[in-house]
Amino acid sequence: MSTVMDFSATLSNGNEVALGDYAGKVLLIVNTASKCGFTPQYTGLESLQKTYSANGFSVLAFPCNQFGKQEPGTSEEIKDFCNLNYDVTFLMSTKVDVNGKNAHPLFKYLKSELKGKLNDSVKWNFSKFLIDRDGIPFKRFSSTVEPEDIAASIEEVL
Repeated sequence: MSTVMDFSATLSNGNEVALGDYAGKVLLIVNTASKCGFTPQYTGLESLQKTYSANGFSVLAFPCNQFGKQEPGTSEEIKDFCNLNYDVTFLMSTKVDVNGKNAHPLFKYLKSELKGKLNDSVKWNFSKFLIDRDGIPFKRFSSTVEPEDIAASIEEVL
């Protein structure tokens, strides 16, 4: 059986990270965009990161330009925007697709494990996937769910 720990991601700085490096941690995987109505959720995501990181929790952001072309920048521009405007400390990948034939393998896996309103598709930016310490997808949250409303679920799996 696959888990999230079987995948990897290319970070915004170009380095490859094996998600297996996060074994034993609770993860919140989010597809993000810098020019979206939900972009202010970066503040809440960073708050979750700061609140729970000492307990073995981490946010992993995956910028995506598939929804309304709301993430047009380069990986460096995206990282700079997030650092400047939201003081983001969690890891960010390079831009990825989350739907379609070119979807990142991690998102193909997540969507197969946790169906959403559009069944096996991500509906919009800032969809969130909570992963337990064993790398098993635990719960999926839509874009409209604010990060602070996920705190109880994070505490449940911590």
